Formats: sequence, C-alpha cells, structure tokens
Amino acid sequence: MLDQPQFGRRLKRLRTARGLSQADVVGDGMSTGHLSRLESGDRRPTERTVAYLAQRLGVDASALTGPQDGRSLSGVLAAVASAPPGTDSTAALSRAVEDDPGEDPAARRQALWLLSQAADRDGDHQSERTRLLELLALRRSLDAPDLHTRSLVRYARCTRAIGDLHTAESAATEALSLARTAHLCVPDTLAALLELINSETELGRWEAASQHVDELDRDLLPRASALQAAEALWTAAVVSSRKGDDAAAMARLNKALGLLEDGREDLTAWARLRTAAAAAALQMSPPRVAAAEEWLTEAASVPDLTGTPAQLQELHALQAHLAFAQGRLEDAALLSRTVLSEEDLRLPYRDRVRLSVLDGRLAIHAGRVEEGVAALQQLARQATQSRHVGLAAHVWQALATALAARIHPSGAAPCQTRPGRSGGPRSVSRLGTRTGGADGIAESRGKP
Repeated sequence: MLDQPQFGRRLKRLRTARGLSQADVVGDGMSTGHLSRLESGDRRPTERTVAYLAQRLGVDASALTGPQDGRSLSGVLAAVASAPPGTDSTAALSRAVEDDPGEDPAARRQALWLLSQAADRDGDHQSERTRLLELLALRRSLDAPDLHTRSLVRYARCTRAIGDLHTAESAATEALSLARTAHLCVPDTLAALLELINSETELGRWEAASQHVDELDRDLLPRASALQAAEALWTAAVVSSRKGDDAAAMARLNKALGLLEDGREDLTAWARLRTAAAAAALQMSPPRVAAAEEWLTEAASVPDLTGTPAQLQELHALQAHLAFAQGRLEDAALLSRTVLSEEDLRLPYRDRVRLSVLDGRLAIHAGRVEEGVAALQQLARQATQSRHVGLAAHVWQALATALAARIHPSGAAPCQTRPGRSGGPRSVSRLGTRTGGADGIAESRGKP
C-alpha cells in the first residue's frame, strides 16, 4: 500500500487522465468529501476503498498501490538525463514526482525544474506555475540561495507571462535581493535584475526601470557573457523605446545583434535575438519595418526553431502584426483570426491582448466599427483594472488611431502605436518573409 500523499496524487492523476469528476468516480459507494480527503492525503485508504476505486476507475488495484516502475525519482532523473535527443520524458518524470516520498529534496527540485521547463516550452504557464510553486516550497529543505534565486527568476517570468505583474515584480525583487545578499555570480544577479526591469516596464514604472538599466550598464554588463549581454541590451532597448528614445533603442539593438553576429556560440539564441529585435523595431513610432523584416529573414535561416504549438502561435501572431504594419490588411486579418480562434490558445497574456487589439483595429478598418470599438473598449477596461498601465495605454491609443484613420483615410499603411510591451527574447518557429507570407510582432519572453 502506498503511503499518503503519494496514494492521493496517483488517485487524482488516474481520475483526471480519464476526464472524470469526483462525482463520476464515487458513485453510490462513497462521498465526494471522502474522495477529496483521499486525494489531498488527509485520509488513509483501506483495502476495501482501494478495491472500490479501482473498479470505478477501470484499473487493477496495483495501479493505485503498486510501485510505478520500480525506480526511485533519482533513477528516473538518470534515465531522463541519458535519454536520446528528442525523447519526451515528461510523463514518466511527472509520475515519478507524484510517487516520490520526498526523501531527496535535491532530486525532487531537479525534477520539478525540468517539468517547469517543459511546461514553459509548451506555453502551458499555469502548469509551469504549479510546478514552480512546489519548487519554491522546497527552500526550507535546501539551503541553496543560488537555486532559490533561479527559481524566483523563473517564477517571475512565468507569472509575467500569465499577466500577474505584481507577483512577477515581487518575485523578481526578492530574487535580486537574495542574489545581492548571498553575493551570487554575475549571471544570477543579472537574470534577476533583467526580470525586475521587465516587470517594471510592463507596469509603466519607466523611471524605476531606467534607474535599474543604469545599474545594469554600470555594474553588470562589463562582466556579462556575450549571450547575457545581448539579452541585457535588448531589455534596455525596450526601456529606451518606451520612453520615446528610439534612436538609443536602435543603437542598443544593433549592439546586441553584433554580440551574436554569426551564431556560432548559440545558433538558437542568435535567431531568437533577431526575432525579439524585430518585435522591438515594430513597436517603435514609426515602426522600423525594413529593419524588422531583415532581422526576421535572418532568423528564418534557422530551420530547427519550428516546434511546439505555442511557438507556432507566436509565429503567426508575429506575422499578423508585421502584415498590418506593411498595409497587408487581409493577410493580417486572416492570421490574427486563425490564432485567436484556436481552441488551445497558449500565447502569453500580453501577446493575447495585443493580438486581440489588432483584431479590433482590423474590424474597424473593415467597416465593422461598432464591433471593433466595443472589443477595444473592453480590452482597455480589462488592462486598466489589472493595472497593466502600458498595455492599457496601447489599447486606448490603438482605438483612437483606428477611429482617426476611419474619419480621415490617407491611404497610408497603418502603423503600430507606441505604448508597448516588454519581456525577454523568446523563440518562435520558422519565420516567413515578405514573399513567403505575412510577418508581424509576437510577444517576446524568456531568455534569448
């Protein structure tokens, strides 16, 4: 018999994997309250209970009580580490974590870290958040300030992608404080500071972000690796652009791109940085469309970026925004509706809102004025209520620009408005070019 809470975790996994509610499982022989206590680990199961639940789930009793595969969590981690490239070990690792008695906090931490990485790659930030919260709870068991700092940085990045900026800012602030107190290495301190700058920028705290950029330039950039320096310069460029200094932003972007000029150090990072730089260029006023298209074309030379559904959604959103900036409204409308109508939409919060803004603007351009205005007003109210200052400003300005273009059509291609987003470079899949399809802006997040 498995001890609790391992039994409860396995019971819940078997139930949810079959799409069953607690009421579906209990039938007439058990209350949902009793099942809930079993799943939470508050009640130990009897043999009779196990037999009944196994029958209700359609499994052998050993599926609830027996060892998963005879290996410890450490053994599963070793198998994951030595697996051939391309092997998806997420399910096996997840089962091992659920069955883990918690005797080796270091192994559990590593497993949770890998699972959070997998969820991030899939764009499943709610699952990533759940894993990271479990990971952060291990702090008392592991006296390792460097590991806790990295967990906090990832948690800040994850909650920012979800749209919870205040939690993101709090986590980044704690990470930076811990990194400084523990005198951690430059990469850990820099990662925490960059995430704090990203959160401050999205919250509209541009002066605080600027002060931290000054600290970045003075204390950390000179000692950073080329890869981290490129990410730092990109982040600083976003701050410059939000403050209206597009010349400084372009200078930082070009310097960042020069640090990873040929891609030999990290080809994937090289392509991601160019994608992120193009996104930043298209956020400027007026948008630097030619530079953006050039950088996207360079990024398209890396074929192995094609991957997860989340990355493909980011790509198509990127294509929609650039098509709009180039005046190809039909392409932009088709791409934006294709992404927004997907059943499993995994764009980050900010990307999702910005693409919805584009969709509203396109509705106004197409003559569906009331529909577009109502959609944009609702988005603006939501952004304001959630205290996304820069995002709310972007929505209101997009509405004003679309209506002005409707009243005074000029025949010029529509352009992006200044209030924008921040975030670290993020991978997207293979990029199209002007001749191969529409291109545009997608939310960039994470490290290059």
